[in-house]
Amino acid sequence: MAYSIVAPHTGGSDVLRVQEIEIPTPGAGEVLLRHTAIGVNFIDTYFRTGLYPWSVDSDLVLGSEAAGVVEAIGDGVSGLSVGDRVAYTLANGAYTTHRTVAAQHLVNIPDGVSDETAAGSILKGLTARYLLHDSYPVQRGQHVLFHAAAGGVGLIAGQWLATMGVRATGTAGGPEKCALAGQYGYSDVIDYRSENFVEKLRALAPSGVDVVYDSVGKDTYPGSLQCLKTHGTLVSFGQSSGPATEFKLSDLAAGSFHVTRPILFHFTALPGWLEKAASELFSLIADGSIKINVNQTFDLRDAAKAHDALEGRQTTGCTVLIP
Repeated sequence: MAYSIVAPHTGGSDVLRVQEIEIPTPGAGEVLLRHTAIGVNFIDTYFRTGLYPWSVDSDLVLGSEAAGVVEAIGDGVSGLSVGDRVAYTLANGAYTTHRTVAAQHLVNIPDGVSDETAAGSILKGLTARYLLHDSYPVQRGQHVLFHAAAGGVGLIAGQWLATMGVRATGTAGGPEKCALAGQYGYSDVIDYRSENFVEKLRALAPSGVDVVYDSVGKDTYPGSLQCLKTHGTLVSFGQSSGPATEFKLSDLAAGSFHVTRPILFHFTALPGWLEKAASELFSLIADGSIKINVNQTFDLRDAAKAHDALEGRQTTGCTVLIP
């Protein structure tokens, strides 16, 4: 049976429902995919709760990254064949067994990278790529602070930074998560639950860091600015603790700071960016420079349980749904 997991309306994880679907037929420029693995991310919960606006009035299919097998090809598609393993990241629509996707959004999964790894890493890995190379191009020898270092993006970013010769300090909640982050490229990890991360960071870097990458938001925003050196940059790319509603432009005057709020899909829309970035990501995974931890798997029908675990800070690394 083909089915999707839909949110009839905004709300908690209990709104998610199984809905049978007809297997779609690809149109011109599209391919039909049978999903084999689907990544779960905080952005999914932002859409589910209504924190991010919906593109439909009801029955939203969540999910922004997946891997699958090409089962049919529409007119005008070149470079793909039935049976190819591919992955993609798009805003919503992935919590389903089958879907059609425009071929321009698909990248081939190379040998040596599993479907689960690709599904659990393409959104998070491309996020790490635009953070480190586009939003603030980090240079060898610089020092960065990365919040939520034990999360999916954080573990990839720590390893990527290590390959670049960048000193990375991370924050995480609890000794287990701190220990995990310390194994994946971070020279120091601060336990924000038991330590004041601003004080600890300033002890490690008295003049501050070049950039802070912050996906936490409300709970970390003021302290993140205090960790920057003069002319430093705050890259805000999420709000797992809620939006930083107290932000004022005048806050930046304390150190002539820069701030940016990038979105992945503004980068994937750039000509050639997706192919180049995905190739870099999968090459680093295939040669072992970046290890992807799919630490939690759930049946697609149990998507609500996956959301509960993610929002309850009970996960590390990547979480994947298996149809």
